[in-house]
Amino acid sequence: MRKMGLILIIFLISPLSFTLAQEKPLVITSIAPIAEIVREAFGESVQVEYLVPPSVDPHQYQLTPEQIEKIQKADVILTIAHLPVEEKIEELEKEGVLKGKILEIEDYQRHGFRYLPERWYNNKYNPHGIWLDPYNALAIAETTKESLKTRYSGKNIFDAQYSLFKAKVETIILAYQKMNLSEKQAIIELPSQQYALEWMGIEVIASIKPEEEIPAKSVDELLEMAKTVDVIVYSVDSPESLKNAALELSRKTGVPAIEVSTIWSEKEYTEVLIQNSANIVSAFRTYIPQEVPSQQSLNTTYIILVFIVGVTLGTAFGVIIKK
Repeated sequence: MRKMGLILIIFLISPLSFTLAQEKPLVITSIAPIAEIVREAFGESVQVEYLVPPSVDPHQYQLTPEQIEKIQKADVILTIAHLPVEEKIEELEKEGVLKGKILEIEDYQRHGFRYLPERWYNNKYNPHGIWLDPYNALAIAETTKESLKTRYSGKNIFDAQYSLFKAKVETIILAYQKMNLSEKQAIIELPSQQYALEWMGIEVIASIKPEEEIPAKSVDELLEMAKTVDVIVYSVDSPESLKNAALELSRKTGVPAIEVSTIWSEKEYTEVLIQNSANIVSAFRTYIPQEVPSQQSLNTTYIILVFIVGVTLGTAFGVIIKK
């Protein structure tokens, strides 16, 4: 009986149960991290492409004629209401040349999406890096699932695959909630990094560059505030001048500076979520400031982070098994 149940589960999550019947639906996202959420959530049952290359500024990128043609063929189009390419998508929708469903922030909000306030900039909603919050990732994936089910009725593969993705993300959330970081505070280098921290309970009180159109604050301006926080966070893909400012702030205060990824491709969403979270958690261990990490120290750090992730995920799985 158990064997038959296993066979049934494998059949339900197998892309063959969908792709043998018809062509895969095409899902297009504006940026790569959103594509990785969809790709991990629905696997080989969908074809996923993104528009803005990870190596360019998404606030400046313009669509190519080939991309416009591809958008017109898409079944589902995911936007984040923030980029020039999405303004062009809205224009195409008004022209009536799109066959697919455009998903927007309002759609995600019906499934739990949340903006965070920029406390350092008039408390306005922060539109940057929203995908780094795992609750938002789940909202985006669930909204996509509902849209796919509407367009391809009777296909239970989308429910089955989303359930697996949801279980994986919720396990990670549970693991890091066990760290009890709710009284910790941080300074970030760019507003996008706020979403990598606050779902863990860490409050962000300042950003070196407050907003895209606002000049960065100097190290001296932030020095006294930085002495009161627990961690300084910067992005691996940020401009060198901003990263250097974060590292200098760390050196002058002794507060650990931690690196996270905000834009990436070709990596599973949960892989980046785990790595970012493990990096952040490492700030609350013994910290030795260093200007340029050596290869040896990087290897040591990696081993420590793997251990931290193993312990926290092991705890989470233990709680789930007990329940």
